[in-house]
Amino acid sequence: MIETILYCLPNTFKGTIYRIGKPPDLIAERIASGIIDDGREEISWGLPAKSGYNPPGKPWTAYRDQPGRPLEAMSWCVEKHKSWTAQDPSTNARSIPLQVEGKCSDFHHMEPVLVRKSDLNLDERSSFEYPRDYEGNIIWKDSEHVVVAVIKIHFYPSTIKVNSHETRVIKKLSRSLGTELLSYHLHRDSMKTMERLAEERLTACNILADSLRNATTKSGLIFYLVKQEIGYLRDQWEQVLREHGKEGNGKAAAIRELNGMLEAMNGGHEDLRGKLVDIQNKFLGLSLPPEKGENWVNMQIVRMWKDFFGKCPQDDHKREVVWKTIDKLKKSLHFGHNHESIAHYDKIPGDVKTEWIHLLYRTDDHFDALALDRLITILSNPALEIRSREKSRKTLIQLKALAETMNQLEQNTNFILRDVLNGGENKRVSHTLNNST
Repeated sequence: MIETILYCLPNTFKGTIYRIGKPPDLIAERIASGIIDDGREEISWGLPAKSGYNPPGKPWTAYRDQPGRPLEAMSWCVEKHKSWTAQDPSTNARSIPLQVEGKCSDFHHMEPVLVRKSDLNLDERSSFEYPRDYEGNIIWKDSEHVVVAVIKIHFYPSTIKVNSHETRVIKKLSRSLGTELLSYHLHRDSMKTMERLAEERLTACNILADSLRNATTKSGLIFYLVKQEIGYLRDQWEQVLREHGKEGNGKAAAIRELNGMLEAMNGGHEDLRGKLVDIQNKFLGLSLPPEKGENWVNMQIVRMWKDFFGKCPQDDHKREVVWKTIDKLKKSLHFGHNHESIAHYDKIPGDVKTEWIHLLYRTDDHFDALALDRLITILSNPALEIRSREKSRKTLIQLKALAETMNQLEQNTNFILRDVLNGGENKRVSHTLNNST
C-alpha cells in the first residue's frame, strides 16, 4: 500500500502505517515506515525516527483529545473516521511541534483505514466494548465502521491540499485496504489473526510495489502482467485440449528434438552450444501469442542456429532436418486455436469458445479494457475447465482496477508536465485535475 502510493504520487516522499489495536485500548503502533529516494527508484524501510507511536505503541487514552495536552491528528482520524490534511504546517491545529514548541511540522495527509462492523459480526448482542472520549461518551456506536489502521503520507512543501486528487487516491486505496484486504478475513478469527493477515498482505504489496518501480506514470507494467495472466490461461487451455484429444505437447517435443540434434553434432564450440540450448529451453517456458512466438523463434533460435552453422558447418541433410524441426516448433504455437484441435471440444457453447479463443490468441500492443471485461465474463462460466479459472478472474479484475487508476494518474501527470513546459497557470492545472476525478 505505502509503496504503491509513493511510486504513483511523485510529490510524496515518505509513508507510514499505524496499526490500531483492539478496542477499547485502540493502541496506535507504527508498524511500517518507508522513505523513497530522490531518484524514486527504491524505498528505505524502518522506524528510525523517535515517536511515541513506535512499538509498543500508544493507547487511546494517551492520544485522544482532552484538556491540558496538545491535539493530535491521530485522535481526529480514529474518533471521527475522517482524514486530516496538513496543507499549511504553520496553521495546523493538530501539529504537536507547533503547539508545544512553536515550530512548523511538515506537509502530510492522514487517512483512517475503515472496516465495516458487519464484516466483524459486531451487533448489539456482541460483547464488543466501545472506546470512550475524555468525557466518557461512547464513540463509534452510531458508525457503520471501526478503524483498524491509519496511513500517513508526507508530501513535498506546498504540493498537497485538502480534497486534492492525491488525497482522493489515498482515500480510495485505504478503503480498498480496509474492505477488500482486512474485512474478508476478520470475521474468521481474532484480532491476532487479522494482524497476521494484514502483515501477509503488506508483504504481497511490497512485492507488487517492487515490480512497479519506474512505472509511476506508465501503465505498461500493468499491461505486461495482464499479458502474463492471459499467457498462463493460454497454457492451461492448451493442456485441456491435449488431455481431451490425448495429444502430446508439440512445442516441448520440437525443443527436445532440437536439443538432441545439437548434442549429436560435431564441431566443438561448447559455449555457443550451451547458449543455444539455454535459449531453446527458455522459449519452452514462455507463453506468447502465435505471431509473437514466431517472431521470437526467428530472432533468437533461428539466428543462433545460423551462427552455429557458420562456425560449425554441417551437411545439408542435418541442416534441413533442423529447419524442418523449427517449422514444426512454429506450427505448434497455433495448437490452441487451430480447427483440428478445437473441433471436438464441446464443453462450452460454440460462440463462447470462438470468443474465448480469439481473446486468448489475439496480438495486442495496448491495454484493451473492453476485451479484458469479456475475458473476465467468460471466466465466470464454471463450465470452462481451467484449473485457475476463479483465481485468474480475480487477478484480472484487480489488474483492471489498478490499470484504470494508473491511467488516470498518467493523464494528470502528463498534463502537468506539458502545462509547466508551456508556462501554464496553476489555476488551470488545478481546475483540470479536479474535473478529471
